[in-house]
Amino acid sequence: MTKRWVLKKAADAITVQELADGLNINPVLSTLLVQRGIKSFDEAKYFFRPNALHLHDPFLMQDMEKAIYRIEKAIADNEKILVYGDYDVDGTTAVSIVYSYFKKLHQNIEYYIPDRYKEGYGISTQGIDYAAVNGFGLIIALDCGIKSVDKIAYANTLGVDFIICDHHLPGEELPAAVAVLDPKRADCGYPYKELSGAGIGFKLIQAWAEKHNLPFEDVAEYLDLVAISIACDIVHITGENRVLAHLGLQKINENPCIGVKTLMEVAGRGSTYTISDVVFLLGPRINAAGRIDDAKHAVELLIACHEDAAKEKGDMINIRNTERKGHDLQITEQALSIIDNDKVLIARKSTVVFNEDWHKGVIGIVASRLTEKYYRPTVVLTRSNGHVAGSARSVLGYDLYEALCGCSDLLIQFGGHKYAAGLTMHPENVPAFMQKFEEVVSSTIPDELLIQQVSIDAEIKLTDINSKFFRIMNQFAPFGPENMAPVFLTKNVYVSGNAGLVGSTHLKMFVMQQGSAAFSSIAFNQGELLPQLKPGVPFDICYTIEENVWREQRTIQLNIKAIRI
Repeated sequence: MTKRWVLKKAADAITVQELADGLNINPVLSTLLVQRGIKSFDEAKYFFRPNALHLHDPFLMQDMEKAIYRIEKAIADNEKILVYGDYDVDGTTAVSIVYSYFKKLHQNIEYYIPDRYKEGYGISTQGIDYAAVNGFGLIIALDCGIKSVDKIAYANTLGVDFIICDHHLPGEELPAAVAVLDPKRADCGYPYKELSGAGIGFKLIQAWAEKHNLPFEDVAEYLDLVAISIACDIVHITGENRVLAHLGLQKINENPCIGVKTLMEVAGRGSTYTISDVVFLLGPRINAAGRIDDAKHAVELLIACHEDAAKEKGDMINIRNTERKGHDLQITEQALSIIDNDKVLIARKSTVVFNEDWHKGVIGIVASRLTEKYYRPTVVLTRSNGHVAGSARSVLGYDLYEALCGCSDLLIQFGGHKYAAGLTMHPENVPAFMQKFEEVVSSTIPDELLIQQVSIDAEIKLTDINSKFFRIMNQFAPFGPENMAPVFLTKNVYVSGNAGLVGSTHLKMFVMQQGSAAFSSIAFNQGELLPQLKPGVPFDICYTIEENVWREQRTIQLNIKAIRI
């Protein structure tokens, strides 16, 4: 696939050099810091040495005092508390954190995860009725609720109070809950706006600990779950999130809770996790519980106190993940076949595919895979509860939510954000939606957005790369949105020796530049370029720098994102 190479705007040369001199680092590294808004020695020290002292005062969050007071009242009155959360990774980790913490203080507490297929996303009428019938006076809602104005009004008529802990953008009206914790609400002065849902839950228990003079170590016990939520919900890894992710990864790698340790074992890897490892090894397994079966199993694993119980849940979740992979692979192959055998679909600027037998739990994953393959806004549809449900994904720079707004007359409901969304419609509207979505996308998407972009941080020479450069660059981690692993451009490199294939599609080779050492390199899914990569033929590469571990030997490896002959 052809890719656009875009080099980031050059940072101010004087600032870059002053920072390089002050830190005694390569100017390329100080350029990366300036690009991230770090322009002084003190800011760099804060960035490179994240610690718990950098966490913000939780009482800076609007309504935190109200939330703590209401929980104090519930505990004092021995009131039943229900901890309610969404069925994805962020929701289940959030529920696990808040339930586990308050369970040590108050036995009259349960948790509730809505059924993906029967209740759908967010706060449900069924969940509220469950609370009312079973005598729960307080619901702590996590990773959902900020737009549930009608649902909270209904709960109020039943005498069920809500504390909402959400991180999504509020609507014009806030729900009439006892407390609404959301840094994105307009009147909230909390300094960091990009916390995950589990991050809001963590701030709630941090506030409780501070109010009651309890040790921070009791709260820090849950940082591994916070890091998992940050990684898998794809929130920014900047500011407070970067501190939480750093501390959480330390706990994952040194002393994870029983549930996380079990999850790591069934994933087949026991230590030295990065954010990327969390996303690809732990996240899918936690999600699989809700996609294929019941997300409560994920919570049961994450709150487990005994290894035997955790092992049983971990094995079950791993089986569900294997089932999920099977559905994913089968549906992806079917979708690819539909598109590749239809000249009209191939020529479009959008992709919409429908099969009423596809498993609803994996259509979001399939939409992501189709977007990677064809690189255009994509919607995958299937039958669900008498309607047609869909999952949509977009390409960099294109607002998918706005495109769906242009089709709203054909939809029962839709929601999401710029790059991912969900939708439902009546079955008879599917053909019209396919046509309307293509019309909207075709009229609003610039052609260049249909070509995948490689964003390049800096151009360097291979001679810049040494052990000190790599060691300092690694301290930019944990990597994620708004703090991605740096991508470098190096021109006029050559194959050293012979290039070859790993599997059927991946390039494996050594590359060098005049005066440099030869660097081991891997280029995933770029095997079609092998015939052109001959000794003596120069080419340019975009790549990240990583560590490859093989038989306990550690070497620097280039992960090549794009090649230009």
